[in-house]
Amino acid sequence: MSSAVIFGATGLVGSYLLKNLINDEYYTSIKIFTRSEVNIKHPKLEIINTDLKNVENIKDQIIADCCFFCIGTTKKNSPEKSEYQRVELDLPKEIAKICKSNSIKSFVYISSGFADPNNKGEYLRFKGLVEEELKRLNFDNLGILRPSFLLGKRVQFRLAEKIGIPIFKLLTPLFLGPLKKMRPIHAKKVANAMSNIVKKNLDQTTYESDEIVTISEY
Repeated sequence: MSSAVIFGATGLVGSYLLKNLINDEYYTSIKIFTRSEVNIKHPKLEIINTDLKNVENIKDQIIADCCFFCIGTTKKNSPEKSEYQRVELDLPKEIAKICKSNSIKSFVYISSGFADPNNKGEYLRFKGLVEEELKRLNFDNLGILRPSFLLGKRVQFRLAEKIGIPIFKLLTPLFLGPLKKMRPIHAKKVANAMSNIVKKNLDQTTYESDEIVTISEY
């Protein structure tokens, strides 16, 4: 049995994850931190409204056995460089440090395929830097998921994905061997995998897209 906190519970993966945990008897209590309205009520769900501008104000509430971090943004939603860095780099690192200091045992993070701390692009570089910090913190159980293109109905329209995903779907049969990690993956499978990493106490740290599909079915 486990208690959980979720950051990003209203996003594409986070919304699937929240429903997953609510319907799973393994998770006895769920606490979500969000600035968006959540139209779900359940006896084991606690909703804490916050914009996460100052996480020090909520650090005493980040108490659980495991933390799922699903927050992400785009250059369109966060055009200012400082805000983009805060969401993609600073925030996950701050939350992870608080989780470690609060003795949270498991931390599960949605990164990205090809994340690399030395990448010239900010998105993949920030993801890679967060991965490095999470490994340094030495959680009892750490799960880093690197999905390829995410499938599923988003609240916000993303033109690049609208164009790119159909192309990737057509090319999927060609993604064999080491290219399997480039196959698109449905957000629901990512959510299932996140839950299973904690439930099954899996000892692998980093999961590429094809591996996420496998553990989503455990």
